[in-house]
Amino acid sequence: MEKRAAYESVLPYVREWIAYKVWQLRLPGVQVAVGFEGEELFSEAWGYADVEAGRRLTTTDLFRIASHSKTFTATALLRLADQGALRLDDTVGSFVPALAEAGSPIADATVRELMEMGAGVVRDGADGDHWALAHPFPDVDQLVALVVDGGAKVPVGSAFNYSNLGYGLLGLVIEAVTGTSYAEHVRTAITEPLGLTGTGAEFDPARADEFVVGYTGLHTARTRQPVPHVTTGALAAATGFHGTASDLVRYFTAHVPGRGSLLSDHAKRLAQRRAWSALDSDPAARGYGAGFVVDRINGREVRGHSGGFPGQITQSVFDPASSLVVSVLTSSATGPATMLAYGIVHLLDAAADEHAPGTALPADVDAGRYTGRFATFEGITDVARVGDRLLAIDPTQPVPTESPVRLEVVDADTLRMASGNRFGSIDEQIVYTRDAAGAVVSVRGDSGMTQRPWSVPEETPEVAAALV
Repeated sequence: MEKRAAYESVLPYVREWIAYKVWQLRLPGVQVAVGFEGEELFSEAWGYADVEAGRRLTTTDLFRIASHSKTFTATALLRLADQGALRLDDTVGSFVPALAEAGSPIADATVRELMEMGAGVVRDGADGDHWALAHPFPDVDQLVALVVDGGAKVPVGSAFNYSNLGYGLLGLVIEAVTGTSYAEHVRTAITEPLGLTGTGAEFDPARADEFVVGYTGLHTARTRQPVPHVTTGALAAATGFHGTASDLVRYFTAHVPGRGSLLSDHAKRLAQRRAWSALDSDPAARGYGAGFVVDRINGREVRGHSGGFPGQITQSVFDPASSLVVSVLTSSATGPATMLAYGIVHLLDAAADEHAPGTALPADVDAGRYTGRFATFEGITDVARVGDRLLAIDPTQPVPTESPVRLEVVDADTLRMASGNRFGSIDEQIVYTRDAAGAVVSVRGDSGMTQRPWSVPEETPEVAAALV
């Protein structure tokens, strides 16, 4: 099956799987977009942008995308380097003289070292309670003071150390080079040329009604509380951005080599190559390039970034080789954005696997006769079309394709569980019972138990508010 067609075959199930995860994990809201070969294939939203107000989440509502900001900052710097406005081996002290004047060793770190998180800068400073909204995010003077006073924790160039303060300094570099504000420069250099109408470098009070409400997690309490929006001061270059999943798909598509004119392919390769690994013990572990996370999903090389802002967790990944892009935005402090994004990639990969085990669906068979969600009080099973195969999937799992049962069509009302975990009922049949109109009434399958069609309950605002 052609790859795009394979992806499109499984997107209806992606929609159902995300809907179930939103319900299962009681997430306030989730926004997802998928792109391939320069086109958006999928854009959906679930839940609420504002639970208390009963405002449903849409695909155009704005999320705080936090550390995605670092990719925009790195992109702006790479563009300036391409234009000859700076060199990546220039020192940060040449643009932020206060560091050199104070005798900070960080003054000798290069722009490239800061971009790659190898400058030895502390992550958030001795007082990072701005993340808990205990006080405002630092302004420029406070940022410089945090770096000068104990901001160098290891020698420059000696180790990977993720740093928000370091990217705050890069925002000051951009302002020094361009003579304009960070927000203005990224607007004119990146977001406007790409048509990213839902993306900006900072919270915009004029668009407050378009922003989602973020919520605390359920890890320390039984109920969620709304989290107010705040501005990020001098850390906008590290964490201030807002955006939508669709905008992020368009943005990361422009980082695929050979696509678009945002950056030269040379600059893209420079940004996306692994500079450091996050684990000293494993050089091949998840790592960092120049503003981009370097990772693998199911053997596939991916790049992108996550984001963690008070009340909102986000994740975008893209494959530089194939151009696949997935972005997931959640409005919860414990939102499983990375799990959902990686799960979607696993589903897409399974659909496009030309060597997938099992029997392909006959061309004259309507898969819709069998697909659906079926449950007892003990468990739940999804029968889904994934590429040209039928699979029985447990949607409660974080990776939906981790241990599927592969199904073969026997007749119009019968499937055979052809392969899978043999602690189940492999080699036995799944039998459908239908009413006079042909709708499925029940399914008798694994362990011989009768399962009945089940769908995620429609939640009224009042019910959703009670769950939050």
